[in-house]
Amino acid sequence: MRTWCSAGTLAAAIAALAVTAAPAAAWTPQAAGYGVGEEHNLTVHGAGGTLLAANVYYPTDTKTGQAAPGPFPVIVTQTPYGKDTGSEVGGQLGGLAGTSDYLVQRGYIQVVADVRGTGGSEGEWGLFDPIQGQDGADLVNWAAALPHSDGKVGLLGASYLGINQFETAADAGPSHVKAMFPIISGDDLYRDTAFAGGFPDIEFSAFYLGLTAALNTEGPLTEGTSDAITALTDHVHDLGDFDAELLANVETGGDDAYDQTYWGARNPVQYIPQIVKDKIPAFLVGGWYDLFQRGELMNYAALQNAYDGRPTLAPMTPGQAVSPRYQLIEGPWYHVTAGLGLDYHGLDMNGVELAWFDHWLKGVDTGITDTDTPMHLEDLSSGDYVEASRYPLNQAAPTAYYLQPGGGLSPVKPTTSSTGNTIIWDGSEIPCTSSTEQWIAGLGPLVLSFFGLKDPCTANATLSQIGPGTVNYTTAPFTTPMTLAGPIGATLYATSTTRDTEFVVQVTDVAPNGAATSLTSGLLEGNQRAVDPSMTWYAPDGNPLLPWHPYTKAAQTPVTPGQVTRFDVEIFPTLDTLQPGHRLRITIASSDFPHALPELTQLPNLLGGIYTIEHSPSAPSSVELPLVPAAPGTTGGLARTTGGPLGCPRASGNLTPTSLGPVRLGMTRAQAESAFVASSTRGHANMDFFCLTPNGIRVAYAADQVVIALTANASYALRGVRPGKRLAGVARRLGATRGITIGTNTWYLIPDGAGRGVLKVQHGVIEEIGVAARRLTGSRAAARRFLTSFS
Repeated sequence: MRTWCSAGTLAAAIAALAVTAAPAAAWTPQAAGYGVGEEHNLTVHGAGGTLLAANVYYPTDTKTGQAAPGPFPVIVTQTPYGKDTGSEVGGQLGGLAGTSDYLVQRGYIQVVADVRGTGGSEGEWGLFDPIQGQDGADLVNWAAALPHSDGKVGLLGASYLGINQFETAADAGPSHVKAMFPIISGDDLYRDTAFAGGFPDIEFSAFYLGLTAALNTEGPLTEGTSDAITALTDHVHDLGDFDAELLANVETGGDDAYDQTYWGARNPVQYIPQIVKDKIPAFLVGGWYDLFQRGELMNYAALQNAYDGRPTLAPMTPGQAVSPRYQLIEGPWYHVTAGLGLDYHGLDMNGVELAWFDHWLKGVDTGITDTDTPMHLEDLSSGDYVEASRYPLNQAAPTAYYLQPGGGLSPVKPTTSSTGNTIIWDGSEIPCTSSTEQWIAGLGPLVLSFFGLKDPCTANATLSQIGPGTVNYTTAPFTTPMTLAGPIGATLYATSTTRDTEFVVQVTDVAPNGAATSLTSGLLEGNQRAVDPSMTWYAPDGNPLLPWHPYTKAAQTPVTPGQVTRFDVEIFPTLDTLQPGHRLRITIASSDFPHALPELTQLPNLLGGIYTIEHSPSAPSSVELPLVPAAPGTTGGLARTTGGPLGCPRASGNLTPTSLGPVRLGMTRAQAESAFVASSTRGHANMDFFCLTPNGIRVAYAADQVVIALTANASYALRGVRPGKRLAGVARRLGATRGITIGTNTWYLIPDGAGRGVLKVQHGVIEEIGVAARRLTGSRAAARRFLTSFS
């Protein structure tokens, strides 16, 4: 293992530092260095000459207020929700609208533009119309030529603002676009959100179309444009040309009710091969309860597959090479709460964005690509992060659990025939589940959070699992921790009294006290049960793990009443560790109200339906559960961290004279790296830098031993003093020595028993605190040599 120097006297080691150790400045999210200037309602010529309205936010000198000279990279964001919203409301809502003062204050120009047909832009709006990618390319070229721009462009935004990055990147190409950061963005709009197993997602669609209709008619009058009357006229036409027409087409069973031309032209995944060909890196953020819960992991796999020359929609293989150019963070977030950054569980998403853009747009070695596990997945149960590489997770072995007579669920296949379980279709259920909140984008939890309340239905979904339209199958209690990880496929054998069916499969984690926590679900219209084997992901036993249904008119096949029929249901992915004593429950329901509401042409073939779920040797209904042991010491398990992704441990706040969090002075490099996910380390010859957020700890070595550890995490305190505080007023209390200035940093050594406390100060603000071995800082000359090599 490489170290600072070979074994020898400590004095020789210290002296050698100034000669042999190359400077290795560890990256941490820097403090704000600029003010924010604004220019509003600039005009950009989009595709076909359509005028787009844009705002520009630029770094300013904090003393003079004048534009800083730069040059700076440019962050481009396109929004259908009003480009002025971010600057008007600021804070978290501003972030959802696309503005990022955080990045501007750290040396980026940002352009926020209204999508055509929205806000102050002219033209007619259509949901992810392909022409918007051409608009995006024109916008990128315009932004790259702005005053003080260096010509490099990054794409940033959440939801719609994330999805349109894919078509923009593909159309713009790599000449200016150097990185993208799509948050809560889909892969296949039909399967992800617009429809659910062949049924319209009315819960989200009605809300979303109402929102866009209101914004698109109000925008021209409030946001400013060169010709408000023309823009308003275009937007009003859109209400009839898009909103009303699309709803009418879907409700009458027209072509737009199927995964055909309309939706195929709008799928983000189609742009991924070009993005990878152009070598544009992408950092994805997703949520286990997001609208695009399915698509975010599919996008990750598609990017890695394209990088490896494989079909984008294929499952990744266990030994497949991966690239840190394409990464994903997935956490327990709803759509709006993830977009607003309300519950990132201590993760500094701004810092991750900065690390990504600093690396790809500024050429700074931030360490964000120093990983061979580019998928960072938060466990719903434990809050730990699983660091993984491939989707589906190759560590998780899909196992068929069979529905048993009497409501059991076990890996033992039924050996005797029995009477099936009957449920009725009544078009409704008790909507007390995370699914209800998920498909309204998490607005319920968001509103309740303002009052300090939690939605009781997300804590216990038991009410949704009772009634004549449901039947439950539950495992025995688990005796050791087992992690359910990845997509889930249900294979149901059933009869129906009607020519169409609706099957909903819910997955819940049942605690010993009976509380059922919703994990995920899936549903399928019986007439759309056809499976495309070339697109389906299969478990080793031959059952579908991720069934692919064409969802076309041609693939429709009516159910034959009274005949045992096979239905393969795609259940969206999850990651949850079932603790000892917990059970896993599969609920088969006949509706998912109010999420999926059958269209007018589907309803007549569903009314009065009675379904019988079979569980016999000839019709063994089952669910493929990808499980992996989670107990410490088990082999083939998942690499985990206990505080955050990218190798970050949970901040303990523990700083003693000889230790910082999990790092202790004098421990070997191997011991230090074992406290983190090793693949997240920087791997420099003289130091490691663990994590990329403020949880980060950087460690220096001499003779293969830890001799210094530093952090910018404000959870830690040195005698009550935390990073971010001004040095004035605390230096005397800490007993700080005379500072040692190296470059723009001034270092202070604090007497602290067996070791020395360390402060790194810039412009009077304490940026990092830590501990150092006393023997390395015994004199100012030795300390200067040591700190120069480490600064």
